[in-house]
Amino acid sequence: MEHATSADGTRIGFTRIGEGYPVVIAGGAFSTSEAGLPLATALAALGLAGVAYDRRARAGSGDTAPYAPVREAEDLAAVLDAVGAPGAVLGHSSGAVLALLAAGEGAPISHLFLSEPPFRFGADPVAADFPARLQALVDAGRPEEAVTLFQREGVGLPDQVVEQIRSSPIFPGLVPLAQSTVYDAILTAELETPTPAMTGARMPAVILRGEPTFPLLVRAVERLAEAMPAAELVVVPESHDHGVDPGATARLVRSRIP
Repeated sequence: MEHATSADGTRIGFTRIGEGYPVVIAGGAFSTSEAGLPLATALAALGLAGVAYDRRARAGSGDTAPYAPVREAEDLAAVLDAVGAPGAVLGHSSGAVLALLAAGEGAPISHLFLSEPPFRFGADPVAADFPARLQALVDAGRPEEAVTLFQREGVGLPDQVVEQIRSSPIFPGLVPLAQSTVYDAILTAELETPTPAMTGARMPAVILRGEPTFPLLVRAVERLAEAMPAAELVVVPESHDHGVDPGATARLVRSRIP
């Protein structure tokens, strides 16, 4: 793992696979660089450099208070600089919100790929105190409860599914990421509708969604495409249920980067 240093001094860990044009992968909630490796590997097989990184407060990256979405945008810009900016960015879920924010903030992004960003555009907002309740659980030494609260209220999973995850072998790996759920909640609440600077980003942009995926995400993608008329909207049938198919997604990215 390599490291970049963000504007506030936070060390951001990333893994680079391949030697071609860089494509930085910004994952969603509970995602670490490890989760991005299959896509990074698929990109490398097509002659690109896949770069999977740990967002702030995750796995190989540090954390510096206070949190603000713009700090995460600076983290992404630092990774781009470290791998030889300008570069392309593929953001998935909240990582797509982050990628578009970074683009609006002037990060050195040449091509933007936005996979199922959970913009709400004013519909069905999450409770205003949600990030504070998550932080209170983390501060009280109850990260397991923060994880399940995020899954229930932030993601909208039914109680039965939340309990199945809690009793599954993957749950212990989610608990160390509890602080990052606070940051995801803040990011998606403050940017539940993209700003004019975000939708006005001038680099080529592709908006992606799988088939099928959750209705909220279908609406979000369609609304974002309306707000960004120059962007291309692509349905990736190999990706479904808010997942990313590495091979199909890598081929699409490769076809859009000269």
